[in-house]
Parts: sequence; structure tokens; C-alpha cells
Amino acid sequence: MKTNKDNYKKIEAGDIDFFKSTLGADCVLNDTESRQEYGHDQTEDFVFEPDVVLKPSSTEQVSRILEWCNNHKIAVTARGAGTGLSGGALAIYGGVCLSSERFNRILSIDESNFQAVVEPGVINQVFQDTVAEKGLFYPPDPASKGSCYMGGNVAHSSGGPRALKYGTTKDFILNLEVVLADGTIIWTGANTLKYSTGYHLTQLMVGSEGTLGFVTKIVVKLLPLPKHNLLMLASFNDAGKACAAVAQIFQKGITPSALEFMERDAILYTMSYTDVSHPLPDHAQAQLLIEVDGNYMETLYKDCEIINTVLEEAGVTNVLFADNDFEKNKLWALRRKIGEAVKAQSIYKEEDTVVPRAYLPELLTGVKNIGRKYGFASACYGHAGDGNLHVNILKGNLDSETWDKTIKKAIVEIFELCKSLGGTISGEHGIGLVQQEFMPIMFSQYELDLMRGIKNVFDPNGIMNPGKIFSEISHQSVVNSNES
Repeated sequence: MKTNKDNYKKIEAGDIDFFKSTLGADCVLNDTESRQEYGHDQTEDFVFEPDVVLKPSSTEQVSRILEWCNNHKIAVTARGAGTGLSGGALAIYGGVCLSSERFNRILSIDESNFQAVVEPGVINQVFQDTVAEKGLFYPPDPASKGSCYMGGNVAHSSGGPRALKYGTTKDFILNLEVVLADGTIIWTGANTLKYSTGYHLTQLMVGSEGTLGFVTKIVVKLLPLPKHNLLMLASFNDAGKACAAVAQIFQKGITPSALEFMERDAILYTMSYTDVSHPLPDHAQAQLLIEVDGNYMETLYKDCEIINTVLEEAGVTNVLFADNDFEKNKLWALRRKIGEAVKAQSIYKEEDTVVPRAYLPELLTGVKNIGRKYGFASACYGHAGDGNLHVNILKGNLDSETWDKTIKKAIVEIFELCKSLGGTISGEHGIGLVQQEFMPIMFSQYELDLMRGIKNVFDPNGIMNPGKIFSEISHQSVVNSNES
């Protein structure tokens, strides 16, 4: 189904009256200031104001709202904390912005079965800290963990540094309560570690970016909290050698809990932006931040010795150990601020590329070659241990005409490189609005139509987060975009 603003009914007085009768007037916002506030997330400088912002706090309220919107053909865009980078929470066709912010309760923590039930508006770090007090561990930790919501993490199957050892959000979701487009309330699976009972609707919902339904409860798997961790910072004068060292560490039988790559320019931007000190040697072109965790310090020290040997063989120039929590937190704070700092430098495009980790050197080299071809600089960083490189393409001093003319061609070449290396165009940020036109690089028209068919089963009127994931641009025009 093609989507555009004309497909959807504009909010009228009767709709507002219904929403107020359902939620109360305080939870229905359609003033200019609120619409502007909820009209943007962290995706570049895009702004799309919804017609109204709704703040339900119960599954039943969400059910009534979606039933009404479905019957009246009103577009609905689910929204969490607004930390997304792909435009998934932008109401590009107006309509309803359905906020999860009042769904902010941790409903239960089952210490016997190592699981918890949370609402989608719970902040990731609040949940992590709460279960840690009970000796439990929820590993997915996006850079925005201090503000992002669990529901948004589910919508994008968010990752973070520790996805390397433990997996992304999809690996920790056991079951979901979801309200479908017509108001029907379902549970997607069971609260069990194993599941082989028909189609796995839970995994289908995770990463679907609010296009199939609105999540109201999340059953989460937990792990025992590791007692110790050690952190190393390795500097390389050659960024390619830093990337090559990543796979070599795993080939020695070590699985770090985090292994992050930071290019020199990305570090310098962040030091300037945050005014924080950071040990960056004069000639270092890249650094690896390497963490190991577990319950026995003797084992962790042995792991670090092996890692250090690998680093020396790979050409490391300097290795530092953060031997106290203050130093560890300072290094992690800089790493988690890189995205925000790079964004403050220039007009930019951030690509969430991911390849098998052994091909990370080829990906980095290819990105730099493409940059030279089109005349742009790039600042790269990311989760090297799982091959996830965040490529920030900077406009810098490029004139606007050149930037507008070449940027899409450059992105297509980067994504085609990812595919040729066995990778894909997004590892954790999602497709949303900004990457949808590039989906034909990864999928045939037949494959895209299969996905659209799934969407149509769940949401035949197309009201749930319309205009996301699937583009109306023809498959062939994207595939052949660089031939002109």
C-alpha cells in the first residue's frame, strides 16, 4: 500500500474529545510547543510535528486509542524517549504521537527465574541499576542508556558495547504484550527460555519499529551479575591494524565483554566537546577499548595477558589498564559521548554499518576510499567486536550543491561495500525514515514485498508508524542509482 499524508484523516475536534474522554485532558497535548517538542528526535535536524500527542498509561487506554484511530484512518507514531537516530519516532504524516513515557514501571523482578516484567517507558539504565542491586544483569546498553526507553530498545533491537558477548535486545526478550492496530491485545509468546510453538511472534515484533503494534509489557531475561571487570585502552598508529587486531583476539579464544573502536578524529572531537581529558598519544590514529568481565580475577588477568600479546603482535604502540572505577567510568564516558560530539561538529550523515568482524579492516579502508572519491571526511567509531562501525560522514567545508549531489551516491557505495563483505546497512539503529530508500540494496523486490505482506496482515489500514522501513522509491532506481 502506498502511503502519503492524503491517505490519513486529519485530527478533528471530535477526535480530540474522544482522546480526552479516554485519557483525561492533561494527557492530550495539541498546543504548538508540545507538537514541536515531540516533532523531532536525535535524527539529524528533521522535524515533523504530530497533530496531537497522547500519553496513555494502561494497555486498555492504548487499545481504545488504536481502535479509534484504525476506524477513522488516523496515522499513529509510537514514541519512546526520542533518542533514535533513524527517524523512527517522527510523525511524518502528522496524526497521533503515542508516547510511552507514562508506562514507566518495573512491574516485577523474578529472582528465582532470572526474569523481569517492565513497561516500555522504563529507562534502560534505571532498569539495569535496579536489577544489579539484586545481583542480576541486563546487558544491552546503548550509548543513550541513561535516557533511552526499554520500549524503544525493543523497537530497534538495540545493542551497545556489551552486545558483543551477550547479544542485542532481541536475545533478552522472552514475551511481549502488544496492542495491534485494531485495538486487539495479544501476548506474543511465553515466559520461557525455549520456544518452538508456531511462528515466533516475539522475535517478529522486536526490531519492527512500531510498524506492527504498540508494546505495553516486556518480559525480559536476566543473567547473574558478573563480579569483576578489567578495562584496557590500546593505541595504534595505523587504524587498519587496530581493526585487524579485533578478529585476532577472538581467534585466540577470548571473548571480551566489550571491544570498541575509536578513530583519532572522533576522539579529538569528543575531547573538545566534553572538555574531558583522555590518554591519546600524539601519533595514535585509533584506539581500542577492551573490557573483559567474569567472576574470577585470576581468569580475567590471564585473558588480558593473552589480549596484550595479540595487540603487540598486531602493532600496538601503547596499552593502558584502567585499574579503578573512576578511570573506567571516564573512558566509558568519552566513548558514549562520541556520537553526540561528532554531531556537533558539522552537518553529517551517520551510517550504522555492520560486517563480519574479520572484514572490519576492508570496511574501514573502503569508507576512506569512498570519502576521498567524493571529497568528504569521516569520523568512524563503534562496536568493533561485532563488526558494527558507525560511519559519520561530515559535510565540513563541502559546498551545499556538491554535498546534496554526491552524498546519496557515496552512501549507496558504502552500503554496497557492506553487502559485498557479507554485512548489512544497519546493525542497531534501525531503518526508520532515513535508511528506507536503501533497503533495495539488501533485498530483492520479492523479499521486500514479503515484508510488506507481513505488515499488511498486522496493520491492513497502514496506520502504525506509516512511512517507515519501506520506501515507495522503485527497487531498480536505488539499485542502479550509481550508474548515472
